[in-house]
Amino acid sequence: MNVSRIRGRDTPVPTEVSILQDALSIELIRRQLSAQAVGRQIYLFGEVTSTNEVLRNLAKAGAREGTVVLAEGQTAGRGRLGKTWFSPFGVNLYASVLFRPAIGPTEAPVFSFIASLALADAIRALGLAAAIKWPNDVLVERKKVAGVLAEVATSDDRLDYVMLGVGVNLNVERKALVAALGEAGRAAGSLRDVAGKAIDRNAFAASFLSFLDEWLLVYRDRGGAALLSAWRDRDILTGRRVQVREERITFDGKALGVHADGQLVVEDSKGLTRKVVSGEVRLLD
Repeated sequence: MNVSRIRGRDTPVPTEVSILQDALSIELIRRQLSAQAVGRQIYLFGEVTSTNEVLRNLAKAGAREGTVVLAEGQTAGRGRLGKTWFSPFGVNLYASVLFRPAIGPTEAPVFSFIASLALADAIRALGLAAAIKWPNDVLVERKKVAGVLAEVATSDDRLDYVMLGVGVNLNVERKALVAALGEAGRAAGSLRDVAGKAIDRNAFAASFLSFLDEWLLVYRDRGGAALLSAWRDRDILTGRRVQVREERITFDGKALGVHADGQLVVEDSKGLTRKVVSGEVRLLD
């Protein structure tokens, strides 16, 4: 396995990292990492625009499956639908992992579930109850503590790679979330607040990457159906009243569950069944 710590004009590792009590450390993560594919190559940065952007450049340059990019902070972190992901320095986990599965582009949404499943398992390993909100948000006590941004690259009908970027609110203070995100910050939470103690970021990173590797093996051995079954066990939406906001329309309805293609199925107020591909979903009860 190769270990890399990147320094450069745009991505230096600031001196603050060395004085952080809980600074990310490749060495400490590797000591606790149990994985076959994920983490073969790990890059650790101080501050970047986003870990997905860094990994995208590495992927184009031929990076291997399982390559991981970690950062202490992000200046332009993003979530789904182009939303900003608040990424303060030295308190949370920001990571992106590269995969090159031999699947078609239409199978990527279900494949991406390995990230939310791994996050939920890593949070449960802390003794906290975690649920998943379609497509890949992770909630604790109905507060969003983690999210996944999946990006794919294709050539014609072939999938070149999948990047799974995650942001996890580990030790950020709630007042910081509200100050940075306004009203949206009130729907967010951190694991430190729920657990009542600081979260070891290196231990959590190793736990997440290890679980991610396990779910990758499940997908390889048993396919998407196994992921869907496990994902549905953690799903918080099915059977609940929801509001769906898509690009041009907004409607209320009842979530019926996730289809085999990874899309959310909702029965609207008129009794019509709709598939949600990329909209924003909010719980109403």
